Amino acid sequence: MKTVNEVSKLTGVSIRTLQYYDKIGLLKPAEYTESGYRLYDDAALERLQQILLFRELEFPLKDIKDIVTRSDFDKRLALDQQIELLELKKEHIENLISMCRGLKLRGVRHLDFTAFDSSKLDEYAKRAKERWGNTPEYKEFEEKNGKRSKSEEKSMMADFMKIFEEFGAMKDQDPASAEVQDQVRKLQSFITEHFYKCSNEILSGLGKMYAGGGEFTENINKMGGEGTAEFTHRAIQIYCG
Repeated sequence: MKTVNEVSKLTGVSIRTLQYYDKIGLLKPAEYTESGYRLYDDAALERLQQILLFRELEFPLKDIKDIVTRSDFDKRLALDQQIELLELKKEHIENLISMCRGLKLRGVRHLDFTAFDSSKLDEYAKRAKERWGNTPEYKEFEEKNGKRSKSEEKSMMADFMKIFEEFGAMKDQDPASAEVQDQVRKLQSFITEHFYKCSNEILSGLGKMYAGGGEFTENINKMGGEGTAEFTHRAIQIYCG
């Protein structure tokens, strides 16, 4: 058995996060001491490893709970996916290192953007979410998306990205200001109307994804200017508490 402090030191997950996981029923300790201290066994640590995998894939906590508690949850497949994800990240980082070394030799005028291509990671995340996305939100997205024509989808996405352009125009403001928080509310309402019901928990996860690098961050910054993705993320975190 390990105490919550030992688990925190072993995994890097904060004590507060472990306490929250217990509170929402995502990761229950094996038992509690008479004084109320949490104790974790190997099975609990295995569950925590699974949770961290899906957090890497930007799943909302509610969806992770639905996944890991399902009767058909395949632990071996989840581990295989974790290995694949780490290998892809390793390849991506090695490409960036090679690019930087090349810049030292050739100078910054040699333009090569191939190292920034995160399409493999993006595609992997997409496939993993399709495999594990047996959730009401994912099904709602599939249903709504299937009813849209190509032109409707294009128009809808243009309106969606316009929201980030508006965020970009607010970057000089305090992300906690009423105007910026209203913009977050507008984003949440748009997602609920056009994609799936966007709870604060889901929105918080999306905010982390927006600022987490890759295609999302790149496209948002294209719409609103450099730093828009990170600004949006900070505003969302304030909104979601």
